[in-house]
Amino acid sequence: MLQIKQIHHIAIIATDYQRSKAFYCDVLGFELLGEYYRAERDSWKGDLGLNGVYTIELFSFPSPPPRVSGPEACGLRHLAFCVEDVEQSIAALAEKGVVCEPIRIDALTGKACTFFPDPDGLPLELYQA
Repeated sequence: MLQIKQIHHIAIIATDYQRSKAFYCDVLGFELLGEYYRAERDSWKGDLGLNGVYTIELFSFPSPPPRVSGPEACGLRHLAFCVEDVEQSIAALAEKGVVCEPIRIDALTGKACTFFPDPDGLPLELYQA
């Protein structure tokens, strides 16, 4: 029987590795745990951690195809981050030039949340704990 213990990591392909690394580290607060250049693929790989836990593999590849980004496109819908206070988090992101959507209330849980894009327009969510 398959017994998944936890999510190991999330992989993100960026069009501009340095810009996305700065966004995830300097704006969202991830820590760069390791960084590797793979010459045979002309690709960077950054291992990003959150609270000391390896979480995101950030990649660059030459000329990646654009992601389908319709609001309800098939596939991975968004990546959500848990925060203590959505309003305070929106204010902190605004100070760094990140624009969030208006706060929504999850109809099933009553919790506040908001969405915002990463530098490549990938949908990210803040969800109040």
